Amino acid sequence: MARKPRTPKDGNTVSEHVTTVPLDETTRQRYLNYALSVITSRALPDVRDGLKPVQRRILFSMFHNHRLVPERPPIKSAKVVGSVIGEWHPHGDSAVYDAMARMAQWWSLRAPLVDGHGNFGSLDGDPPAAYRYTEAKLTPIAIELLSELNKDTVNFQANYDGKDEEPLVLPSRFPNLLVNGSTGIAVGMATNIPPHNLSEVIEGAIALIDDRNLSVSDLMKSIKGPDFPTGGEILNNRTELREIYETGQGSIRLRGEYTVQEKANGQAEILLTSIPFAVDKSTILERIGELIVTRKVPQLVDVRDESTTDVRIVLEVQKGADPQLAMAYLFKNTPLQNNFSVNLTCLIPTTGTTTTRPQCLNLKDFLEQFIDFRFETVKRRFSYDLRILEQRIHILAGFKTIFDALDQVLKIIRQSEGKADSAEKLKRRFNLDDIQTNAILETPIYKLSRTEIKKMLNELADKKKQAKDLQTLLASKTKLWNEVKKELEEVSSTYGDKRRSKIGRRQTEELEFDPEAYIVKEDAVITISTDGWIRRVGMVKDLSKARLREGDALLAALIGSTVDTIVCFSNFGSAYTLRIGDIPPARSGYGDPAQKLFKFKDGERIIAALSLDPRFYIIPQELKKKKAPVLPLFDGAATGPDEPVSLGQVIGVSSTGMGVRFDLAPFKEPSTRLGRKFMKVREREEVVHVEAISLTSKTPILSVVSQKGRVLLCKAEEVGVLSGPGRGVTVMKLDSSDRLLASRLLYEKDDQLIALKQEGAKLPISIRKYQPVGRGGKGHALFKRGSLKGVQTLPVELPVLDSENGKNGK
Repeated sequence: MARKPRTPKDGNTVSEHVTTVPLDETTRQRYLNYALSVITSRALPDVRDGLKPVQRRILFSMFHNHRLVPERPPIKSAKVVGSVIGEWHPHGDSAVYDAMARMAQWWSLRAPLVDGHGNFGSLDGDPPAAYRYTEAKLTPIAIELLSELNKDTVNFQANYDGKDEEPLVLPSRFPNLLVNGSTGIAVGMATNIPPHNLSEVIEGAIALIDDRNLSVSDLMKSIKGPDFPTGGEILNNRTELREIYETGQGSIRLRGEYTVQEKANGQAEILLTSIPFAVDKSTILERIGELIVTRKVPQLVDVRDESTTDVRIVLEVQKGADPQLAMAYLFKNTPLQNNFSVNLTCLIPTTGTTTTRPQCLNLKDFLEQFIDFRFETVKRRFSYDLRILEQRIHILAGFKTIFDALDQVLKIIRQSEGKADSAEKLKRRFNLDDIQTNAILETPIYKLSRTEIKKMLNELADKKKQAKDLQTLLASKTKLWNEVKKELEEVSSTYGDKRRSKIGRRQTEELEFDPEAYIVKEDAVITISTDGWIRRVGMVKDLSKARLREGDALLAALIGSTVDTIVCFSNFGSAYTLRIGDIPPARSGYGDPAQKLFKFKDGERIIAALSLDPRFYIIPQELKKKKAPVLPLFDGAATGPDEPVSLGQVIGVSSTGMGVRFDLAPFKEPSTRLGRKFMKVREREEVVHVEAISLTSKTPILSVVSQKGRVLLCKAEEVGVLSGPGRGVTVMKLDSSDRLLASRLLYEKDDQLIALKQEGAKLPISIRKYQPVGRGGKGHALFKRGSLKGVQTLPVELPVLDSENGKNGK
């Protein structure tokens, strides 16, 4: 569609054309172009030199622009970054400097390629100093990637502005991608290649050169597994590692190493000597410190960092505690053990072109790609050397031609009209070409002495011999492969070192992780307020001194061991069980809000709580002596005179007059933050009361009272037991305008539920005053006019543990 020509202010007509294209096709094509650019030019490394474009350009700039070889002094990192972004990599300076700093970190690369001077970060996760402060040059092993660039070993391409050329790939003399690994996220794919030991990788490459039919399993005789720069212990067995190397994907389980040593006072301490790869040491120290402070690992009392260039983290062990037990917890709950997800995706060359494509390789593919590339690189290097030799031989052959006729040469030059005339006459007289003639004319006169002539003739003979050797070498694949092997062996002998990461579990027996072993077993008091503040403190004697917010009141006070649980019941019919040891100890303040521990809905609140410490559910000694029968409500709960009964049962009623009775046992184990349902309530309905039924008392009477002053008493056993959450049965029928206000279990004739009228009058409800009837009725009327505003709450008392039998003395 053509737009009408517009006329600018100067009066000239400008013709504009707008082409209409489908949005979906254009978007798809442009996104594919972007994705391809990210994959091939940014995020993924090349299998041949193991570098991403930014890394390659940094090393090339340091070598080509600044000649920062190991023998020369370093220069400011800012100067390197400037030349990289100015000539080779048109991106941000921070991206270039970050990549450069990473290549200088010994804990990031197995064989660092940049020799950094100054602060280039630390194992604690500290960032490097600004590039105006640091200096850098190339490491010796980095020269093995770059030294053959000037021998036409690799192809070059124009840089981004077309004013210079940069290499497509560096002529690496060792498998850098496997040695140093790589990490990157592209579009729709990613790579995560672990580092390996240089000597092992080269040994595997040489073995593959000798026998191209080797399998991945055969190569693993040389390459045992990843070798991380920070050491650590690899927990995968050989079968698991083989599967990772065969598929190119998998997960490596890595943990730090430690030793246990005895101090002079007999107390043990744990010495951490390595940490997992890509984990900040400060993160591990911070996490261990938190666990010690919150007493999640009672076996440890302190942690300190004594690291210098090596990792040395000291953990002080509680006297008499088991260090292996502490380490089992740390491996489970800290970054001291983690997983490294392997993804062997990289760029491989496309046959017959200079382009690359991404592919996930196995271990054998990796080494094949490298040794094939190395073979071509060595071949091109020798071909270049041969061309240089042949050029020199050609010039020396011209000199040899004139050596026996030097007088004629000098005569021709003296009689010529200049350099061009001399050249033409020499070419005709001695049958020389332009190159030979120009070399002769440019030679100083002293070079034609007898001694110099002899040197040139000897050089000619030597060069011919070298050229013949190179021709023989280039004509034989076997000799070329032997040369490749020889150079790989030289790199291995020069830069190889011992493995840092150990493979396989330590021989000493280790304890399995058991969560119960890490809880400090001690009694604690848990107070819960009506506003839902939960507080865990040590044993207290006076609840009146409990710290509460203004306007708040104490709802419950529980005692239990930190290894046991409490269950909190909400007005929405949910029960939330948590271990007492998981409640943060409160040294000051009001404790923690229930919403922090549980996932409450809007308007949900705690209405009751029980301790599930087993000591509260053992038949008291005096009842054993009297052989008192167990309450019929719990028939079968006790199997013998010395057997503990079940946790008992709980009864709950809702605001619509419905009641449920259920066993407490299913609620003993900790729940999720969402809790477990014990009663189903409808919209605008809520649970108003939850109470545990005493195990060893008389059959309790359930008393309920409504807002309009209706009261009903019935036997608690008439409320049927539910095996799962439900609405229950009708305890008292209510008018549509009425709602159940409160409930309580009455055991003795003097037990009372005291209702409070709006005017303040107290109306006691007891078995002595009201005869129990069957459930489901409308009950008795307390008065003819008015309504109730509530019931009198019972004072919260602290349970007492009987030291003789461990039972609640009350």
